[in-house]
Parts: sequence; structure tokens; C-alpha cells
Amino acid sequence: MTGPDRDVELVDAGRPGAYLLRIDGHDQSYVDLGDPTRLEFDYVRRMGDVLDAQGPAGQPLRAVHVGGAGLTLPRYVAATRPGSVQVVLEPDERVTALVRERLPWPRGDRIKVRATDGRTGLQQLRDGYADVVVLDAYLRGQVPTDLVTSECFAVVARVLDDEGWFLLNLSDRAPFAHTRRVVAGLRQHFPRLMLTAEPATLRARRAGNLLVVAGAGDLPADALRSRVAALPYRVLDDDGLRSSFGGGVPFPDQA
Repeated sequence: MTGPDRDVELVDAGRPGAYLLRIDGHDQSYVDLGDPTRLEFDYVRRMGDVLDAQGPAGQPLRAVHVGGAGLTLPRYVAATRPGSVQVVLEPDERVTALVRERLPWPRGDRIKVRATDGRTGLQQLRDGYADVVVLDAYLRGQVPTDLVTSECFAVVARVLDDEGWFLLNLSDRAPFAHTRRVVAGLRQHFPRLMLTAEPATLRARRAGNLLVVAGAGDLPADALRSRVAALPYRVLDDDGLRSSFGGGVPFPDQA
């Protein structure tokens, strides 16, 4: 899929070597070529916090990114965990071509971009391949429906190793009908869940990014709580998630 109807532009972010990749009018990625550890968007910084907590600091990861855009998080993982092997599933070849030309990443970063949609790319990976799967894919401001179904989550669970984590970036607002359905689908395949969000989003003051982490083993709730002072956000463990985001019906694949 090349996405010929998508409006793609690269704009100067106001500091040397920094750029915003904008798709369909939405700021999709902030990339600092001089400092790949700079995560400008708050929700991306929270995603980085989760990745930092996966295993010992600096240890290479096997990461799969569903949605690539400017490759902000793959660059971050490559910089903070040298030797990581990363697969990026990005179906829009025009976006990837623009990023390769204007925002190239070092050849030694071991980041491989595959021009395929998320479901197809995930299905092609072997069992237990990844330490982490990151879902940060949007089409016209929404996560594609086929990436948040119970059937898709079954594929992710197969691709993750026993201690692996599935990290999802969702955009929602109270009463969180969409997120409740995603959480219900995840519970069918992952024993443990947690969620982070800005307090204003949880208090129904505005829409925002809700990051859900799912896995079979221990999740980084305590590790993230220790970082809240630097970047305030709420961390809900599994019990908190059940009380605040229960009652949903999983999204099914369309017949």
C-alpha cells in the first residue's frame, strides 16, 4: 500500500537537525538527527520509558514496530540499546522513501523497514521472535481497526517471547469506549495489563494518548511510577485497569 491519497510533508522543527513529519495534517513524528534520544512528544517519551524498562539497561532488544513514519522510536532503541535488531512494518512507501532521503538513519543501526501492512507483517514473523511489539499506527487520525481486533492480538501474543511486551498507543477520550474494547480484546490473550495516561485525560478534561502494555510476565508499573516526577502521568496497574477500563466487548475481525 503506497497511500497515494495521504498528505505527507516534512517541516523544520525549529532547532538544527530537527524535523516534524506531518501526515494528513497530524504531527506524526519528531526526529532529531543529532540526538535520537530526544523524544519531544510526551506520549512518545512515555513509550520510551516502557522500552527502557524492558530487561537490563542497554541490552539489545528484538523489536517490531507496527507503523514507522519517521522511525523516532526505532532510532531511540538503536541509540540506547546498540545491537538491537528491529523490524518496522510501514505500508506507505512514499513515507519511507521521504524518510530515507531526508532523515536517513545510520547504516549500522540494524533497522529494517518492510513495505507491508501490520497484520501481514506480523503474520510473517516466527513464534517468539520479539522482546517487544510496538503498535503506533494511524490512518487519518485513527488506529486501523484490523490492528486492534482479538484475532490480531492472538498473532502478537504468538510473536512475542515468554517475557515480551506489547505496547499500544491509543488515542481516546472519556468515557473511553474504544479503549475499553481494546482492553477486553487484550485480556483474551495476555494475562497482565497496565496503562499510562495524563491525569487530564483520565479526568475527562480532554482527549489524549493512552498507552497500554500487555504481557504474560511482570510489567513495568513500578519502574514507570519512579519516573513520574520528571514527566507527570498516571500509571494504572492491572487492578486499576479493571476498575477504570472494564466492560468492553472485543473488536472482532470483519467477516
